Amino acid sequence: MQEAILEARGIAKRFGAVVAASDINVKIGPGERVGLIGSNGAGKTTFVNMITGYLKPDEGQIKLAGTDITRLAPRAINMLGVKRSFQIPQLFGDLSVLENMLVALACRDGQGNFLRSARDPLRVEHADGLLRRFRLQEHRRRRVSELPGGVRKLLDIAMALTARPKLLLLDEPTSAVAADEKFQMMDTIMSALAEDPETPVLFVEHDMDIIGRHATRVIAFYSGRIIADDAPAAVLAQDDVRRYVTGEISGE
Repeated sequence: MQEAILEARGIAKRFGAVVAASDINVKIGPGERVGLIGSNGAGKTTFVNMITGYLKPDEGQIKLAGTDITRLAPRAINMLGVKRSFQIPQLFGDLSVLENMLVALACRDGQGNFLRSARDPLRVEHADGLLRRFRLQEHRRRRVSELPGGVRKLLDIAMALTARPKLLLLDEPTSAVAADEKFQMMDTIMSALAEDPETPVLFVEHDMDIIGRHATRVIAFYSGRIIADDAPAAVLAQDDVRRYVTGEISGE
């Protein structure tokens, strides 16, 4: 593996008697597409929240491209290049799709409002380029509050890419999307991200078909621990994963 973009060493987190993370050791290299799997409460979101600074580990260290980010605030980690999309997209409902993109660009450049970005043809061109990548150009002038959930999720991810992240985290990108639309939506996301081949992507996902189709590596969590970390086929074939994650083997 090349030099790690993300490295977590000995990460642990407890909430009273509940062990949310225990001895988590992970290295993520350039260009990896890593699926995070596990049942609800297994530790996936806790891990993501510690990477982004919303939770601080009780033990261990997290590095981004060699820089220790363990104790940094979420905003500082964001500025260093960790970008995240959410299960519920963080968007401005009264603004158009393009205006949301320009807000993201204004924030990237440290501007107080997006009007200067709106008047800058280079920023508008950059925004339009990302909208094309995510097949959102037809929605360019639509108000976000009028958009279906799947389109909002695509916009949320497109906005995260305005800052050219070092690491991209996707929190259940296909949740609340109709079953017959999930594959098309994930295909669109991964096709768009292919234009940034060196940017590693971690995505939390419950659909094992999507994991098998789009992850180059899978990390499986159970009870705050990593129980498997390997290629998708190898992880999904392990007995502990089949028992505790996919439910293919009955618990003992």
